[in-house]
Amino acid sequence: MSELIVINMPERFDFSTHGWFTKKYEDALTETKKIVLDFSRVSYIDSSALGMMVLLHRQLSASSGHCTIRNANGTAKDILDMANFEKLFGYE
Repeated sequence: MSELIVINMPERFDFSTHGWFTKKYEDALTETKKIVLDFSRVSYIDSSALGMMVLLHRQLSASSGHCTIRNANGTAKDILDMANFEKLFGYE
């Protein structure tokens, strides 16, 4: 098992990325229980993206895993904060 896997998130994290994101984290879960979502490029995030992140959190919690959000800033960070995601994810 890998120590951790970083998923570099796209500039727009919305429903159009559902298939891509689900495949990325499902592939990662076959190799690790520690995932980092790098939000460096994210400038837009919508409610469907928040839902996808909750699903990831549930899968990781079921296997004693953990997910960290890295480099969230601007509007994306504001939305994550409004959704109280600091209760679900670590921040770097």
